[in-house]
Amino acid sequence: MPAITFACDICGSGAGNNYLGILPDFQQRIVGIRYRYSSLLTHLGVNGAATHLTTNEKYTTAEIWGSYTIAKGFRVMASIPYGFNAKHNAGITDKKTGIGDATVTAFYSLINNRKSSFKNKVIAQSLWLGGGIKLPTGKYAAADKNGTNESTNLFQLGTGSTDFTLNTMYDLRVQDIGINISSAYKINTTNKYDYKYGNKLSLSGQLYYKIKVNSNVTISPNTGIAYETAQEDYDNNINVNVSGGNITQATFGAEASFNKIAFGGNYQTPLQQNLGNGFVKAKARFMLHIAYSF
Repeated sequence: MPAITFACDICGSGAGNNYLGILPDFQQRIVGIRYRYSSLLTHLGVNGAATHLTTNEKYTTAEIWGSYTIAKGFRVMASIPYGFNAKHNAGITDKKTGIGDATVTAFYSLINNRKSSFKNKVIAQSLWLGGGIKLPTGKYAAADKNGTNESTNLFQLGTGSTDFTLNTMYDLRVQDIGINISSAYKINTTNKYDYKYGNKLSLSGQLYYKIKVNSNVTISPNTGIAYETAQEDYDNNINVNVSGGNITQATFGAEASFNKIAFGGNYQTPLQQNLGNGFVKAKARFMLHIAYSF
């Protein structure tokens, strides 16, 4: 199955970063664990200068996820994250831990074929379309907003809202060299505290190369670009100026599979960003995972 990437919640909301990377090419049932880490600076001054209010926020997530093929061409994915959030300012550390927002996404394979070319090279391509729902299972603390237009509302375990995603994933491989393109659009709703995180769009493209070590072991290094953009948040129908924005990142990773076990990782470093009208700065982030097919 090709890669999937959801809009990064740093662009407009807390509750972590949902980048998955290139998924293992298992066909039926998959269960796995992901570890994700991201960090950012908030409350920056003019031109991104640090001030006494500048806060270093760190988001760590351990996530159980699974995928199940319910019929030919139909697949369902679900994930339940557990977040470890921490922010540091002026020698004071504030922490939050707990379950985040669970997601369920269904996919349909519009194209899924492989054939041999005139030079006996295998050409494989797939196109998946999907739609999903994010449930408000993570705790949202309205008291942590710290005032409309004055502070980013990132430091949350969940958004407190039921949200929806639209996904496309396309993968084209000629023998061992492939390209993977994916997109996701996240539609957020207003939570019961009248706060609405901005809708988000993410796009990514990755080149990868499959190295077959032996009949059981395959390693696939990959590199690419990821772009994410989000609209501004709204608090009681008033736009939050220090929210939304866009970021472009270079991605580097590798995936490996051994029989029914797959593991890998992905590192992302910002190339360009304008988050929260310049009052938020994202740092590099990474993801590790292991999965089992049964």
